[in-house]
Amino acid sequence: MIAALGTLPFLATLWLLLVLGARVLEESGAKIAAALKGKSLRPSAGISPVRARVWLPAAAPSRASVQWRAAA
Repeated sequence: MIAALGTLPFLATLWLLLVLGARVLEESGAKIAAALKGKSLRPSAGISPVRARVWLPAAAPSRASVQWRAAA
């Protein structure tokens, strides 16, 4: 009897995982297939957007006052 009661939650979990997996494949199956083939889903015009990186200079280290040293 315990085995029968344990099987029911297992099968319910398995069903839920199957339903969720099917939903994910339905929404992004084309993207996954294109990625596995090594192709882009959208055709590119040959020019890809480039992000410019802005490097900020590091701030000079600040000196601790006597009060802060005593608190530490």
